[in-house]
Amino acid sequence: MKDQLRVSNPPTKPLMTWDGECHFCRHWIERWREITAGEVEYAPYQEIADRFPEIPREQFQRSVVYIDKTGQVFVAAEAVYRSLLSRGSKKWLWWGYQHIPGFAAVSEFGYKLIARHRAFASAITRLLWGNDVRPPTYFWARRWFLRALGLVYLIAFVSLWIQIDGLVGANGILPISDYLSPARGNIGYKTVWILPTLCWFNSSNGFLHFLCGGGVLVSLLLIFRIAPAISLAVLFVFYLSLSIAGQAFLSFQWDILLLETGFLAIFFAPWRLWPKENLIRPGSAIPATALSPVAMFLLKFLLFKLMFMSGVVKLTSGDNCWGWIDHSFHWSALTALDYHYWTQPLPTVFAWFADKHPEWFKKFSVAFCLVVEIIVPFFIWAPRRPRLIAAGLLIFLQLAIAITGNYCFFNLLTLALCLLLIDDASLKRLEGRAPASPAAQELRPPPRSEARSFRTARSLQIANLAAIIVLIITLPLNLWLCYTALKPEADWPKPLVMLYTHIEPFRIVNGYGLFRVMTKERPEIQVEGSADGIDWVSYEFKWKPGDVNRAPRWCAPHQPRLDWQMWFAALGGRRQEPWFENFVIRLLENEPAVTRLLARNPFPDKPPKYVRAILFKYQFTTSEERRAIGAWWKRREIGEFFPEATLRR
Repeated sequence: MKDQLRVSNPPTKPLMTWDGECHFCRHWIERWREITAGEVEYAPYQEIADRFPEIPREQFQRSVVYIDKTGQVFVAAEAVYRSLLSRGSKKWLWWGYQHIPGFAAVSEFGYKLIARHRAFASAITRLLWGNDVRPPTYFWARRWFLRALGLVYLIAFVSLWIQIDGLVGANGILPISDYLSPARGNIGYKTVWILPTLCWFNSSNGFLHFLCGGGVLVSLLLIFRIAPAISLAVLFVFYLSLSIAGQAFLSFQWDILLLETGFLAIFFAPWRLWPKENLIRPGSAIPATALSPVAMFLLKFLLFKLMFMSGVVKLTSGDNCWGWIDHSFHWSALTALDYHYWTQPLPTVFAWFADKHPEWFKKFSVAFCLVVEIIVPFFIWAPRRPRLIAAGLLIFLQLAIAITGNYCFFNLLTLALCLLLIDDASLKRLEGRAPASPAAQELRPPPRSEARSFRTARSLQIANLAAIIVLIITLPLNLWLCYTALKPEADWPKPLVMLYTHIEPFRIVNGYGLFRVMTKERPEIQVEGSADGIDWVSYEFKWKPGDVNRAPRWCAPHQPRLDWQMWFAALGGRRQEPWFENFVIRLLENEPAVTRLLARNPFPDKPPKYVRAILFKYQFTTSEERRAIGAWWKRREIGEFFPEATLRR
């Protein structure tokens, strides 16, 4: 046990001294100043060393020195941990220093190593953090993330609203009432938990319009930052209700991603009716609209999970189009983009041009995609500069995907999550303004009342507590989902199976992985009607490929859900897509709600007597074929998809 130094004239407030001529010390003291939130004073030893003659000047030069109010003196790593006792979340460091074998020795060795190589440590600091190593704040990121999330909700509700009658309305392809009633009869009261939707109260077209219209209105409230937490809760309930009601038409990964993001954002949003600008109380680390660090972690982990799983499943699927490492660690294939541009559900016109890239560039793009999806997500947790680089790469990948494919609001929602990687100091530097120093922050006007400060702290505690509960429940499932992406054959532990069974209906914990196996052919369904069974006329869809001379169209962020389902039906066959028979029946009835989903109804006045579906194989034309015949696609008929059908009395 080493002797404890004491001073005869202890400071009135704990004091940390440091080398004012050390660049490395100067930056990290700024970080400690914010962490300790006014509970500790800081001063260069050059200014106050003479006040404490009991402490050798050489000790001041070797390390930081912490003097508490009783006059006790702590140095080096011990001083650092002792100063953090004022921060509840950091007290474990001091406890570990005192009680965990080896913790103190390792800490002191690390401190001495850095102290002896301050110039190198300073260079590393500038490389990773820049000139500001203070704990990052994310008030700008929260403000614009929530607005972007409100915009995504707005797009999702509006896009669905204009299709809802034809998809699941009373006369739609999959009427919601025909779905819920048998479920209730077969399962009983448990159905409400298995299918959590407000449509149990009312499944009429009017109520579906109420959910969509209400979602639009509340999305606008969120965009304008009016009662954000309440707005997010309502939006989650409404969209979950519509997702359950939408059946096959709302079973896409971006639908569950929106629900999971929206649910976690409830705990991240300000729990106030009208959040004001951020105000810092002098001597406090809690802003007037403080955010929950636990909720922030959950949202960042969601972004990590989304990207990491999407990349890993490509390599573990066994499809060597994405790349495969053999026993000699040799990459093979990387040919996914030889197929992707023209086999994806709804390519844009830019996909045709991207398909003409040289082979080496396509292989490089596949490798780049895998690196960004698998390796870059780990830098979400890195210091500022690598974190910003990771954000830039993730954003670039989403923009590249959005340019060549119509993935509705998926890319926009992922971009919104990427905003959470941009801290306030980074934004100020991008704008050419230096971040405010702690001294400057003290000059900000205080909150209008102590009651407001109390309410802010209390709301933050409630949000943190709720987020901690969500973290405890969902983290084991999320970690296991990431593990199963690495090992798809792994069996789920029974406790996790039980937990997931209870949570899954609410779609707040999900696995992700777009294009696990690359589609190498593009079958397309052409639906035809006839009045006499001899002359057949094609129904024209709004967005999916049909006329070979029509250029691929851009519809994102809108999602034409029938067009998307036609892509899956062509790949899986009509037996795997039971909704298709209902679709044929609605065409034979000339149901307006359904025909409005199409670009052209060849039977506007009188319904057809017969309807059938023919299957074709589509592929982009080459540059030479495009110049010669002017077509964007080439196709050949491969057989019947749905036999000639008519209505019986």
